[in-house]
Formats: sequence, structure tokens, C-alpha cells
Amino acid sequence: MSYLRAFLPWIVFAVIPSGSWQWGALAALVAAVAIIVQQARDGARFDALIIETGSAVFFAVLAAIAFADPHSGVHDYSAALSSGVLALIAGVSLAIGKPFTLGIAKRTTPPEVWNLKPFIRTNTVITAVWTAAFLVTALALAAMAHAGHGHSTTATIVQIAGFVVPMVFTVRYVALVQARAGQVAR
Repeated sequence: MSYLRAFLPWIVFAVIPSGSWQWGALAALVAAVAIIVQQARDGARFDALIIETGSAVFFAVLAAIAFADPHSGVHDYSAALSSGVLALIAGVSLAIGKPFTLGIAKRTTPPEVWNLKPFIRTNTVITAVWTAAFLVTALALAAMAHAGHGHSTTATIVQIAGFVVPMVFTVRYVALVQARAGQVAR
């Protein structure tokens, strides 16, 4: 559920018709800010809100561009830019040694596990997969936009796959790591 909440602004932006992209960007910005406020009230630390914070910044900029010039060329590449920004956020979190999934995982994991190497390694692997998925999605969507198919059904399927594939990987990988840890503990 934490991942769904983290990516809700991106989902909101993706489901609003592309002809209303300025409203989609504004709705995504509102969703990102609302999630940050709600999560902060619930005690979430910044490390659990990396994606949400990056989302708010991205959608603020995108909304400003979209409202200033609804016919901007940015519109054709907005889906690719969205995935590219997610890849950048996730990649930077890896580069600075703070995988974005770590903060999310800490919300459902006991504090005594947080500094253990397997926990950190697991989140590094998961964040790397999300980063790769976002990057591949961004490149595919940019190629589709360049070919004039940026707002097609195929582009929508690529966007959905860009979230579903790493989400499924995350669930399965965490289950595998937990099963292995259970075997070692016996």
C-alpha cells in the first residue's frame, strides 16, 4: 500500500486525459502535497517521502508550464518526462546511499532491522529495479512521443507496465528474502 500511495500523484496524472494535461498536472500536485501533509502528520520522516517530495516539485513545474502554454511541446513528452524524473529521483537516492524504498520499508519493519546489511541490500536491489524500470519506461515513451505516438493506448500500456513490473518484483523479492531469512534462522 505504501508504494501505491507514493505513486498516487503519477497515477492521477496518467489517468486524466492528455488533452487536459494542465489539470492533470495540477491534480497530481494537489495529490502529492496532500500525501506529504497527511504522511508528515502521521509521523513519516523525510526519507519515507522522497518520491512524494520529488513528485510535488515535478508537478508544480509541469503545472506552471502547462498553464502558461497549454500547447507547449513539453506536453508531447510529459509522460516520458514523468518516468524520467522518477528514474532520476530513484537513481539519486541510490547514488547518495539512501535508496528511496528504505524509508518506505522502515514504516513496516522493526527498528532493530533498519541498519542490518541484508535490509539495506534488499532495498538497494529493489530501488535499482525501480530505477531501471523508470528509465526504460522513459526511453520507450520518449521514442513513442518522437514517433508521434506519445498519447496512444500503447503508451498507456508502457506507463502501466513501468509501475506494475517493479511492483510485482518488489513483492516477490521481499517474499524471497524473508523466506531465505526464515530458513537461515532455523
